[in-house]
Amino acid sequence: MKKIIECVPNFSEGRDKAVIDAITAEIEKGGEVRLLDVDPGEATNRTVVTFVGEPEPVIEAALRGMKKAAELIDMSKHHGAHPRMGATDVCPLIPVSGITLEECAELARELARRASEELGIPCYCYEAAAFRPERKNLAVCRKGEYEGLADRFGGEDGPDFGNRAWDEQAARTGCTAVGARDFLIAVNFNLNTTSTRRANAIAFDVREKGRPMREGGKVTGKKLTDEKGNVIWQPGTLKGTKAIGWFIDEYGIAQVSMNITNMGLTPLHTAFDEVNRAAAARGIRVTGTEIVGLIPKRALIDAGKHYLRLQQRSVGIPDSEIIKIAVKSMGLDELKPFLPEEKVIEYMLEADNKSKKLVDMTCTAFADETSSESPAPGGGSISAYMGALGAALGTMVANLSAHKPGWDDRWEEFSDVAARGRELQDKLIHLVDEDTAAFNRIMDALGLPKGTEEEKAARKAALEAATLFATQVPLQTMKTACETFDVLAAMAEKGNPASVSDAGVGALAARSAVLGAYLNVRINAKDLKDREVAEGILKEAADIAAKAIEREQAILSQVNNVIDR
Repeated sequence: MKKIIECVPNFSEGRDKAVIDAITAEIEKGGEVRLLDVDPGEATNRTVVTFVGEPEPVIEAALRGMKKAAELIDMSKHHGAHPRMGATDVCPLIPVSGITLEECAELARELARRASEELGIPCYCYEAAAFRPERKNLAVCRKGEYEGLADRFGGEDGPDFGNRAWDEQAARTGCTAVGARDFLIAVNFNLNTTSTRRANAIAFDVREKGRPMREGGKVTGKKLTDEKGNVIWQPGTLKGTKAIGWFIDEYGIAQVSMNITNMGLTPLHTAFDEVNRAAAARGIRVTGTEIVGLIPKRALIDAGKHYLRLQQRSVGIPDSEIIKIAVKSMGLDELKPFLPEEKVIEYMLEADNKSKKLVDMTCTAFADETSSESPAPGGGSISAYMGALGAALGTMVANLSAHKPGWDDRWEEFSDVAARGRELQDKLIHLVDEDTAAFNRIMDALGLPKGTEEEKAARKAALEAATLFATQVPLQTMKTACETFDVLAAMAEKGNPASVSDAGVGALAARSAVLGAYLNVRINAKDLKDREVAEGILKEAADIAAKAIEREQAILSQVNNVIDR
C-alpha cells in the first residue's frame, strides 16, 4: 500500500490572488502532489491550501510553498481577523493511507528542522509532533500571535527550531507551527425533523464537550459552576468530536453537523451509530449522512466491515463491495449520489496517475499484451497473476462457506480466511506490475552511458542493483503465492464440499505461480556479480519451490478424497 499524506498549510494572505497563485504554483511544481483545495478568506486575510501525495513529494512541496510565502508575505505589515504568527502560519501533516500518525509526526519534525535550517523560518512543533506536552495545543505555540514573538525568541519560550535572537528575517517571516494530526472528517447527519433545537440536543448528547450541567437537570435550570466559578460540563459520548445542530434551507431538514477530529477514537461508523441512538431516544431518526469534502478510504472500509460483521457476513470481499455496504448502511447517497472516485482521496490520486497498469486491463487485453512482441509482461508477471487467481479461488470458497445455509455459526471462521485470502490476492496483484517494472529497471540501467570510467562504474552499479531487484521481486512472488496454500488447504478440508474443486484449482495455480517465479529468480540470479547474495537467494527459492510441490500434492489429495466420497 502506498503511503499517502495530506498537508494543509495556512498562509497569511487571503486578498491578493497573485500572491496566492504564486504560492500554489510552487506547491504544484513537478506534478508529484495533488492540489485538492484553495480556500482564501478576505476578512481573515488567510488562505487554507490542501494537497496530498506520497511523503517525500509532499514535504518538498510544503518547503517550496513556505519559501515562496516567506518571499512574498511581510508579516510586519499583516492584519487579519484570524490568529496568526507567520507567513506560513500552520502546516499540519495528516495520515491518509499506509502511514501512521506517529510516522507523520516524525516527518513534521523533519519538515520543521529543514524549514529552519534551509529557509531560515523558525518553527514550533505542535499536536502529535510536539516536543513538549503543552505544545500539543496550537494556541500555546501561537500565544501572543505575531506581535508577541519578539519577546519569546532566544528564551525558554522560543521556537523548537530556529530559536535565535529576533532579527529582520524573523520579523518578515514570523514563525510557523508544523504539526501532525489525524484526518478530520466533516460529516452531517440528516434528521427527520425540522427542529434545530432537537438537532442541537442530539449534538450535545454526543459531542465530546457535551453540555453545561444545570440545576435539577432541567434545560431551563441555572448553569452549575465549580468553586472557581467555571461552568461544569457534562461530557458527551463521543471522544474526538465537535458537533452542533442546524437547519438547512436547501434540504428542508435539520442536521447534526460534526467534525470527527480523531478517527482512532471515534470512527465514522461509530459516530453514525451513536447519533442514531441519541436521535432515537428523542423520537427522531437519522435518514442519511453527508460527507463534506473528502474522506480517506480506510474510514469507509472500516465502516463497511463493521456493518458486514453485524450482518454476520464475510469481510473478505473486494473493497468496492465493502464501500458499497458502507454507503448504503449510513445513507451516504440520500441527498445526492455518492461517487467514491470523487470523494475518496486515494481514488482521486489514482485517477491522476496516467501510467498504464497491466492489472487495469481486461483479461483479453492482458493476454494480447503478453502475446505481443514486447518482452514485458513476461513469465514473472504471469506467475504473480496465477498466484492472485489461486488466492482468489481460496477466498471465493471461504466466502461461499461463510454464507452457506446451516453454517451460520461458522461465518466468522470463514470470514477470517477470506480476509487473509483477499490480502494475499492484493499483494500478488501488485507484484504483476512490479515484475514488469523490475524488467524495465534493467533496461534503463543497460541504457546508461559508458563513455568514461566513472560512467562505466555507475552503469555497472546500477545494473547490479536492478538485477538484484529483478531477482527479489519473483522471490517475493514465490513467498506470497506459497502463503496462499494455507488458505487453500483450510478450504479443501473445512470449506463447502460443493466448491472443493475450486480449492484444488487454486492449489494448481499457486504451485504454478511459485514454480514460474522460481524460473525468473534463477535466470536473473545468474547475472548477479555478488555470488554470495545470489546463492543465498537461490537456496531460499529452491526451498520454497520444494515446499510448494509438497503443499499442492497434499491439497489435491484432500480434494480428490472429498470428490470421490
